[in-house]
Amino acid sequence: MVRDVRPMKIEYKGHSIEVEMPGWYCEHCGEGVHTGKDMLVSDRALNRLKAEVDGLLLPETVKRIRKRLKLTQKDAGTIIGGGPNAFQKYESGDVLVSKAIASALLLLDDHPEGLTVLKSRDAERHAAA
Repeated sequence: MVRDVRPMKIEYKGHSIEVEMPGWYCEHCGEGVHTGKDMLVSDRALNRLKAEVDGLLLPETVKRIRKRLKLTQKDAGTIIGGGPNAFQKYESGDVLVSKAIASALLLLDDHPEGLTVLKSRDAERHAAA
């Protein structure tokens, strides 16, 4: 087996993309073995394809909105939803943004003053805890 990067086709709902897939490949038959780190390449590509086909937010859009709101990833996950590590996963492409989080982000992108409401509700929850 040799370490190499080879083209791999990923399909979703009749759409497809080709990614350069790292892995260990057999020199004779071409079959490949992929580690967890290798699989991140195809997993992220599939998530991106799903987002594009299904009209969900792309990782760079999530990041742009979060930065526009001047929130850290941890604060965005706590205030908007998903938990403290959610936005790191959304922005890396490891996890697709749910429709609820996408709706909240799009609303906040158009009406950033709404963040004040979410921050005050978060502060009230923490004060009550």
